[in-house]
Amino acid sequence: MEEEIEDDFSTWYNNIIEKTGLTDKRYPVKGLNIWPPYGWALMQNIDSVIREKFNEKGYKEVNFPTLIPKSQFDREAEHIKGFSDEVYWVTKGGSSDLEEKLVLRPTSETAMYPIFSLWVRSHSDLPLRIYQIVNTFRYETKQTRSFIRVREIHFIEGHTCHVDYEDSERQVMDDIEIWKGIADSISIPYIMERRPEWDKFPGAFYSIGVDTFLPSGRSLQIATIHQYKDNFSKAYDISYTDEKGNRKLVHQTTFGISERLVAAIVGVHGDKKGLILPPSVAPIQVVIVPIPGENVIEYARLVLKKLKSKGIRAELDEREQYTPGWKFNDWEEKGVPVRLDIGREEVNSGSVTISLRTGGKRRVKLPYLIRGVNSAFSEIKETLKKRAEEKMNGYMVEITDLKNATGQMPNVIFWCGKKECADTIESTGKSILGSLEGEGKCIVCGSPGKKTVISKKY
Repeated sequence: MEEEIEDDFSTWYNNIIEKTGLTDKRYPVKGLNIWPPYGWALMQNIDSVIREKFNEKGYKEVNFPTLIPKSQFDREAEHIKGFSDEVYWVTKGGSSDLEEKLVLRPTSETAMYPIFSLWVRSHSDLPLRIYQIVNTFRYETKQTRSFIRVREIHFIEGHTCHVDYEDSERQVMDDIEIWKGIADSISIPYIMERRPEWDKFPGAFYSIGVDTFLPSGRSLQIATIHQYKDNFSKAYDISYTDEKGNRKLVHQTTFGISERLVAAIVGVHGDKKGLILPPSVAPIQVVIVPIPGENVIEYARLVLKKLKSKGIRAELDEREQYTPGWKFNDWEEKGVPVRLDIGREEVNSGSVTISLRTGGKRRVKLPYLIRGVNSAFSEIKETLKKRAEEKMNGYMVEITDLKNATGQMPNVIFWCGKKECADTIESTGKSILGSLEGEGKCIVCGSPGKKTVISKKY
């Protein structure tokens, strides 16, 4: 990404997401933003990728209510402790006080698990794998930032139940594979690692965090996988009868992804011209810009029809009040992966000129249009992936003295795994994210340690 964006990423980010219609922050409740058509189409396309990956691994989609009774919310003490200061309470129905307060779900364990205890009765009911794509609500007290830190969150959450710990561990491996497929589809590099004990999700046995880095150098957590063991099933009596007639508690996992993926796509792939959207999720995959001339519009409409007949999300820009040059800049800013330029030369030669948002042009004959566009999609995906990986690796600077853990960029150190050393490391304002391949002496105590990434978080 261009240096000027890295130097003032926050300003660039806020400007581009509003200018391109990804979000509208003018709703009169702080932290509750509007999804305009372009932004909502992007999010829905991301959801489609996620649905496909979840469905391939045997998950079924559900939709649970938004409101959770206080009595259910209170049944899991450790979970409540983690969310007690972040929940919204509903206390009235009309003008009448409710007999029992209701919580706007911050996440859905306490909504789902009382029902799981009814759904799961026998070993034949297992494994149970469900997911939902819903809004969750958290009273965020820090500075809000679109897609990164909001109070109404577009959230994807998978929940599973299993006969034992071993089977739930296999589910964790499946979820890791699901995540790899999602990340590959949108060309997002990441670090995935088990979180330290003090940084796990409330109620979890352990948590795996997935982080990427934005041009500011800060890390952005974009997914989490949690192994619950039987911690929640004890509280909600989610049990089953095994083949020998014995009652046993289920073991559970969860997998969470949020609208932060939009922020990751914007920040990781964008440049000084604007967005660069991966073809898999771009609301408009191909835009056709006609260069005024005889029979150009008719020819362009024929091209549009061919693209749409193959399921390609395409649009023909027939706005007469703007020049082709202005349109080029407009669609580049919006991040459309492929632009087709059509003028008299293309009409006369029976071809189109394909321009890639990542750079490069080529002309193809009309009979090879679909092949050429699909080839461009594949090239863009690989280019974005390579660029993003190079950027991420370039951000991380290895240090041997914590005095050098300054600034926004992440650092690579060696850490022994001890909490007291972690406290010293995190006193720099950077958090421990995860380990990389390599061993050395702990930067604090000198004991044997693993190569570890530390970073300021969003």
